[in-house]
Amino acid sequence: MDQWGGVLRVVHERRLLPFFDSAYQGFASGDLDADAAALRMFTRSGLELLLSQSYAKNMGLYGERAGALSIVSHCPAAAKRVQSQLCAVIRPMYSSPPMHGAAIVVTVLSDPQLYSLWKRELADMSARIQRMRTALKSALLDVGCPGNWDHITNQIGMFSFTGLNRTQCENMTKQWHVYMTMDGRISMAGLSASRAKYLAEAIKDSVTNC
Repeated sequence: MDQWGGVLRVVHERRLLPFFDSAYQGFASGDLDADAAALRMFTRSGLELLLSQSYAKNMGLYGERAGALSIVSHCPAAAKRVQSQLCAVIRPMYSSPPMHGAAIVVTVLSDPQLYSLWKRELADMSARIQRMRTALKSALLDVGCPGNWDHITNQIGMFSFTGLNRTQCENMTKQWHVYMTMDGRISMAGLSASRAKYLAEAIKDSVTNC
């Protein structure tokens, strides 16, 4: 949180308007409150800000377009003007949003038993992703892959930036059938313990020969 404190100071000094993108709340640490700590620090400081949230990942609602845009304003008159502008943008864009995904979110968040179950499942998924990070790093060390791979376990969340360049990523796909974005980002959620060694061997080959 020390780094967030530094960001907060800069935002105040430069009178910036922060825009938070919360697409993976609960997947970073496994705790909803911990993942919202930076946002709450900013709101407690008295800043106005924007927050976009998605439930596509943390509730498994891909394709349902379930999310929200929240705007914190300390001026009722400004809040009305912001709402007016948002309505003007929404109307030609989608007019009425899909309701099914939002209804699922409301059901889960408003039922104490379902909400508790959801939080436990988030913690389980976050812990599993961290185990996959550990498994991949261990496999990279076991196969003797050149380089330092501490960043695999230092990072958090669903995805990991491997550090591979475009040529190496292309080799991963063409020679090993490992599919990833060309900036080296892979999905840790899609990795299993039984395939960690295979992925490590693919990375070793790409790092060594490309």
